[in-house]
Amino acid sequence: MMRNTLLTCLALILLTACGQKAEEKKAVPPPSLITVTQATKGNFEVVLETLGNLEVLADPKVGAEVAGRVTQVLARSGKVVKAGELLAVIDAGDVALQNKADEAEARRIEALAKQQEKLAERQQSLMDKGFLSKNAGEDVAAQRAALAAQYEAARARADNSRRSAGKAQVRSPIDAVVEVQIVSPGDYVKVGDPLFNLVSPKKLRAHLPFAESFGPRLQQGQEVRLVSPLAPDKVFTSRIKDIRPGIVEGSRTLDVLVDLENDGSLRGGGTLNAAVVVSARAEALTVPEQSVVLRPAGKVVYVIADADGQKKALQKPVKVGAKRGGRIEILEGLAGGETIALDGAGFLTNGAAVAIKEAAKPSGAKAAAEPTVPEGTQRAGAGGAAAAGASGTKDAAKPEAK
Repeated sequence: MMRNTLLTCLALILLTACGQKAEEKKAVPPPSLITVTQATKGNFEVVLETLGNLEVLADPKVGAEVAGRVTQVLARSGKVVKAGELLAVIDAGDVALQNKADEAEARRIEALAKQQEKLAERQQSLMDKGFLSKNAGEDVAAQRAALAAQYEAARARADNSRRSAGKAQVRSPIDAVVEVQIVSPGDYVKVGDPLFNLVSPKKLRAHLPFAESFGPRLQQGQEVRLVSPLAPDKVFTSRIKDIRPGIVEGSRTLDVLVDLENDGSLRGGGTLNAAVVVSARAEALTVPEQSVVLRPAGKVVYVIADADGQKKALQKPVKVGAKRGGRIEILEGLAGGETIALDGAGFLTNGAAVAIKEAAKPSGAKAAAEPTVPEGTQRAGAGGAAAAGASGTKDAAKPEAK
């Protein structure tokens, strides 16, 4: 009986010791496996991004200036034409006949005016000699003035009809591309009937919608970078030309206007991504976005330091600024050059032991080459910028095309 009791006590002592060892092992978790990077300084731009559309500044509609039947059409849709190039010919026989009649009438009145001039000279001579009354001389002078005025009117009608005859040849007013050929040979057209729609792709205007909350940050002359799906490898640089004073109904956005020269790769009506450079800083301190995590103390990063022969993650509260391209600006909390947690930062606690798997290369150079979007900025799309602002959705901070 005594022996059984001793064996039972010994077993209980062994079980208790094993339990304590297990608890001790659980109390010391293994180091967290992470990667690290450095807080780096470099050029950093703050930009506002949006999706805009292009408008052709010169798109004249060529119409008939004389009535008649179209005899020739020399320009088809898609043809590139120069200023003054012949587009179509209208049979202006009626106009030509009218011009002949006007010219004849002008010559007739001219002859009468010359005859009246000679008569006035003779009448004046007789008045000087006293053979003609003053009233008769004044009548002749009045007739001479009336004929002179009639001649001027007839000459103007003749010039106008001659000019109208020249308008039978329809010519391009500018260097352009024929967008639509409306008229065909044999059509009878009246004055004002449309014949061609032209577009000049050299001068384009971009309409960029921005949420009205961005108004205080936008101003004329700011640099704008534009990228079109038609030319994804090109970046067109221009500046804000004007900001419309009113708010666009429906989208509740500001309409920002930017003019640019087209090298032939853009088309009117197309869309483009635009980034307005609001500010630029030469020595901005930035870190990868995933290194900044939210804790009860606010936004923090974990600085890796040696303590007690181990690498540990020390929590560092920071104040952040603009972000884009996967990086975020640090305004307060870091001095630059610190080694901070990258992958796995979201699972760390203050003072946690860590094991570094692989040191990530600093990406400050890449971040410096791309524009930024301020934290909390809403991306303003064509027709949808206001909706983005109202929802409060934060910008995804997509990198700008180089």
